[in-house]
Amino acid sequence: MTGWETKTAAGIEYLERAGEGEALVLLHGIGSQAASFTPLLDHIDATRRVIAWNAPGYGASAPLGMDWPLASDYARALEAFCDALGLRRVMLAGHSLGTLMGAAFAAAHRDRVSRLVLASPALGHGVPRGGGLSSAAQARIDDLQRLGAEKFAALRAARLVHDPDANPGHVAQVQAAMSQVTLPGYGQAARMLASGRLLDDAERLMVPTDVIVGAGDVVTPPDGARRAFAALHRAAQGRLTIVPDAGHALYLQAPAAFAAALAAHTETAG
Repeated sequence: MTGWETKTAAGIEYLERAGEGEALVLLHGIGSQAASFTPLLDHIDATRRVIAWNAPGYGASAPLGMDWPLASDYARALEAFCDALGLRRVMLAGHSLGTLMGAAFAAAHRDRVSRLVLASPALGHGVPRGGGLSSAAQARIDDLQRLGAEKFAALRAARLVHDPDANPGHVAQVQAAMSQVTLPGYGQAARMLASGRLLDDAERLMVPTDVIVGAGDVVTPPDGARRAFAALHRAAQGRLTIVPDAGHALYLQAPAAFAAALAAHTETAG
């Protein structure tokens, strides 16, 4: 895969593009994987070090040790991962479910995050751990078990793309990534989503934080991104960017805009 080298550290499989200075660490969403961020590479400064992990339970990464993890459990895995790589301070960007992980990490370790980007933020469903899954989270697990990964991906992929009929290539890319999800990792992630409370962590963030979302995102709509941005402490508020003609899969439909948000060069949108 052009630009990436596959490596493993602290039980986590990850992709790395060698570079200089502070690393940019990318956290993918629930139906995605590290390689989904590949379209961004051509739009990020070629000299910058970029790392994309396969979250616990994805790819060759070991799953977490509990059936129902919280965002804080993924944040601890991310801490161990960064420690293993000697990353004392990073720029962190999470997409969808990855925003819950990134915000939990940044809220707990403000000294280790220079800047945070929340892309297509998943707010979470706020269900107490062990208190019964939300219907949306349970449906994800049931569909994967009933259909298998390939049919599961075929059923869900188009929702991640704005105007999917006009963008079959993007739908195919989303479907290819989603067809690789497995249990128990996906089930753990779905339960974390059920218990997620992004707005609570957003209030605790004290690092510069930007929010970006596609105007056509029907999975994590712009109203949710606005709520996440509004919840940020004033000292943490960076930019809110709403990208026209883009859906949930921002890394595919709008890689230049996504990368520009990472570089803090996008214009603020309402």
